Amino acid sequence: MPAPGACKLGSRDGQPLPDPTGTPGAVNPQVNQGNIDDTICKSGWTKTVRPLTSKTNPMKAASARSYNIPPGEKGEYDHLVSLELGGAPRRPRNLWGEPGTIPNPEDAVENKLDQAVCSGLIPLATAQKAIAADWVTAFDDTGLRVTGGKVCLRDNPTTCVTSRHGDQDGN
Repeated sequence: MPAPGACKLGSRDGQPLPDPTGTPGAVNPQVNQGNIDDTICKSGWTKTVRPLTSKTNPMKAASARSYNIPPGEKGEYDHLVSLELGGAPRRPRNLWGEPGTIPNPEDAVENKLDQAVCSGLIPLATAQKAIAADWVTAFDDTGLRVTGGKVCLRDNPTTCVTSRHGDQDGN
């Protein structure tokens, strides 16, 4: 865990970003492109790896001190690379005190990236790198666009996710 006060919250388009030095993101080594059907794309899988709050509460308090987040600040202790994208469940480098509303706007990005990965629209590593680098720009960075709630390839807008685990349109 970074030292108290060592991390600074960033911002893009009014959304909070973690300090890339203190919270660069980390992936679960047990999840890879070859096993996504048995891990992140399997319904209920994240429940099998989500840490208990009794384990994360002390980490949450330490992270808040790292970011100088005052006690009682509204927000959540969140995985930068989400569990549904194969993020490391318990590594401090992947967890940060994300200020703001719950659910937060990053959750919608995570869900759409998961849909894109599980449908074969983009590779897992592409989604992981994009969300760790800057979750606010992750769609652009992966070549995706979201229109009317539908996730499609920006360069081929007829190739879209049809369901979380389904085939894409246009193939």
